[in-house]
Amino acid sequence: MAKERTKRFGRGANTCRRCGRRRGLVRKYGIYLCRQCFREIAREIGFKKYN
Repeated sequence: MAKERTKRFGRGANTCRRCGRRRGLVRKYGIYLCRQCFREIAREIGFKKYN
């Protein structure tokens, strides 16, 4: 059986730090959270829109 290779480039290369999801990733400012996790903890991080 061939070794599994890790994805190094493209959209599937990055995952959410919190849940591991690959879709809907917020990479801006080096956040690396999916949008769902971002909405849950945005207030704690200091984003004011999600009061």
